[in-house]
Amino acid sequence: MFGRLMPSEGKFFDLFNQHAELCVKGAQEMVALMTNFDDLENRVHAIEILEKQADKVTYTTIELLHKTFITPIDRDDIHKLITRMDDILDLMEDAGQTVSLYDIRAITPEAKRLAELCLTCSERVQAAVALLHNMDNSREILVICEQIDRLESDADHVMRAAMSKLFRDEPDVRNLIKLKAIYEILETVTDRCEDVANIIQGIIVENA
Repeated sequence: MFGRLMPSEGKFFDLFNQHAELCVKGAQEMVALMTNFDDLENRVHAIEILEKQADKVTYTTIELLHKTFITPIDRDDIHKLITRMDDILDLMEDAGQTVSLYDIRAITPEAKRLAELCLTCSERVQAAVALLHNMDNSREILVICEQIDRLESDADHVMRAAMSKLFRDEPDVRNLIKLKAIYEILETVTDRCEDVANIIQGIIVENA
């Protein structure tokens, strides 16, 4: 009876790692999509599959949270962390579907650069999450979180420059609207990565 009340601490961190890995795979597909449209349908479908797998991990994490009496970190932090991570892949799926639904025929270097920043941010999130099981890693985790913050700032700069160029040089209003939507979604992916970094920083402070 008492054994059932004990926390499955390792399971939460395993689930965080599973989700972070799916985010990285999704970002890799997004970079490939923004590099070459020849395999657009398959890329979009691959991101959709990864997003569904991530949804299952999120559901499993929240279900485990309800069943676990004592959690390794604050319950609210667990919920916020997994749901914010889930937002990352949701937005990647939105970006892929937008490219497909809007029938965008050519992508810009700025969109590719934003996708690359999404990938680097996702890889940094994965690195931070992988260390979260041990508070002895606090200093290294905080360094990674600072890197994510800088990457998000880089994405802001890329998007502002891209928007300026778009409104200055793009003669087709419909194409302008389409590309503007893509830029905004991709930049928001880095915002959600920064949100995850902020949650992780809060966990470190609370458990230091």
